[in-house]
Amino acid sequence: MDREPNISQLDPFDRKILAALAEDGRMAVTELARKVGLSKTPCQVRMKRLVDEGYILGFRAVLNLPKLGLDHIAFAEVKLSDTREKALDEFNRAANKVREIEECHMIAGSFDYLLKVRTTDIHKYRQVLGEKISSLPHVASTSTYVVMQPVKEAGS
Repeated sequence: MDREPNISQLDPFDRKILAALAEDGRMAVTELARKVGLSKTPCQVRMKRLVDEGYILGFRAVLNLPKLGLDHIAFAEVKLSDTREKALDEFNRAANKVREIEECHMIAGSFDYLLKVRTTDIHKYRQVLGEKISSLPHVASTSTYVVMQPVKEAGS
């Protein structure tokens, strides 16, 4: 049964479960149940359904990347020389293979993609830009914006 998830199918308990897990994905089911006002079994059933229906994509550890030496963030605008569907697919597949690209978004505007790139320092970023990003299929040009200080990031 492959149906599209519909947010209108979520009741207040489902929404509370999602909000609590977004805040702390490692929360024990008993704690989650207490927090949302359900007993353990109904909470587990709802959580499994939310996973099965695609509202919850998974659980992961959020790493302290600056502590791991990955505290240089840059955003790169990318313009492609070809924006036909085949070229976009080729770019998308190749961009997904570049470890330093943390996020890749197709943009409606004066450029085609916005990449969030995380490296150890500006020298490593320059190397990634020159050897990896600029070599991605159909890249015509790039423009870089270096982050001075992250204020709010996913997982924070």
